Amino acid sequence: MMKGSQHMDFAFSDRSVELQGRVRRFMQDYVLPHEHAYHADVSNGIYPPQVVEDLKALAKDEGLWNFFLPALPKDAPGTGLSNLEYAPLAEIMGRVYWASEVFNCNAPDTGNMELLHLFATPAQKERWLKPLFEGEIRSCFMMTEPDVASSDATNIQFSIRRDGDEYVLDGRKWFITNALDPRAKLGIVLGVTDPDGPRHKQHTQVMFPMDTPGIEIERNISYMNHLAPEGTCEVVFRGVRVGVENLLGEEGAGFALAQARLGPGRIHHCMRSIGQCEVALDLMCQRALERRAFGKYLHEYGNIGDWIAKARIDIEQARLLVLKTAWLIDQKGNREARREISMITALVPPLQTEIVNRAIQVFGAMGLSPDTPLPYLWSWGRALQILDGPDEVHLRAVAHQEIKRAQEERGNSIIPEGYRQSRFTPPRAE
Repeated sequence: MMKGSQHMDFAFSDRSVELQGRVRRFMQDYVLPHEHAYHADVSNGIYPPQVVEDLKALAKDEGLWNFFLPALPKDAPGTGLSNLEYAPLAEIMGRVYWASEVFNCNAPDTGNMELLHLFATPAQKERWLKPLFEGEIRSCFMMTEPDVASSDATNIQFSIRRDGDEYVLDGRKWFITNALDPRAKLGIVLGVTDPDGPRHKQHTQVMFPMDTPGIEIERNISYMNHLAPEGTCEVVFRGVRVGVENLLGEEGAGFALAQARLGPGRIHHCMRSIGQCEVALDLMCQRALERRAFGKYLHEYGNIGDWIAKARIDIEQARLLVLKTAWLIDQKGNREARREISMITALVPPLQTEIVNRAIQVFGAMGLSPDTPLPYLWSWGRALQILDGPDEVHLRAVAHQEIKRAQEERGNSIIPEGYRQSRFTPPRAE
């Protein structure tokens, strides 16, 4: 065992195992049978579909609610699982992309609930956190901007200016999830309050009602030709005024709050992506069993078998790293798990696109059509390579930490002494 390591136990608790069975049955009995109805409503411009609200009520009645927040308040409805306990549930829910909302475990609401739980005042919690816990409203988190590389939060240009007892909000945000959802009542925006301050102390987060005058939703932006009914929107603020009581946390703490929010959100996305990888592999295997070409079933061709085997191996490896990350967050917190969070964020979405791409190839032309979920699964996996921070940012973070570790351990590692010389000279033969 490496220096500084400790025993890791990824075994699921009895509570988690029991909930896995219940969630799997709920998905099988109620969610999957309504897939067609959901998409039919969305195609006809009905959003949110009534089936979602009906299933939310049923899930809440059955106690399948608010799994994601380990420190869930005792007076809030839900379960409050550890990240390790929650991981397999997120994977099960992730098999149907709209299913997380049924259990009130959907982004960006989960991240916003965590922010409010950690940093909101009692009055703010009463106004916003309570209805979010109950699933009565939805919310937006507005960080990314069109004119800067928003993966570096210190680039943010959105202006938050204090004017007496009000903040004045000016600027443009884009790819804002939920902005078109009529149930989205709360927005949280990251902007600059002190442009001359220290690099990581310039930003602040402010809350606001989504119907505040001066907010304009300019367009719903599609990604890879997928147009999300809840919206991934470009939003413009022109002289929007909100009371200072809407400050979240402290002025200048916006960057730190963003980091606190993004860590758990990234691991939740990876958990759900593992479930989507499983869907793609299941579909690939079924298609390979039923489709014949040139006198043989597809699974009888060696290359198809290799794709299937490689997908299974890769999924199992990725799942173990996600579970390790969840365990680390539970044991040591987000900061100590930041390397692993970056690792899974750089690993899982590209894996999803790779497995889905193979599945599409096995399906042939059908794999490009809406007759399967594969086109959406591919585009979402590809989108996650940017939306949770570009792969390159996470790879750089991992490399930085590895180089730092090497510098700290230089001269104290178990590398044979000869290899530290500029040229290694093999020992002379006797």
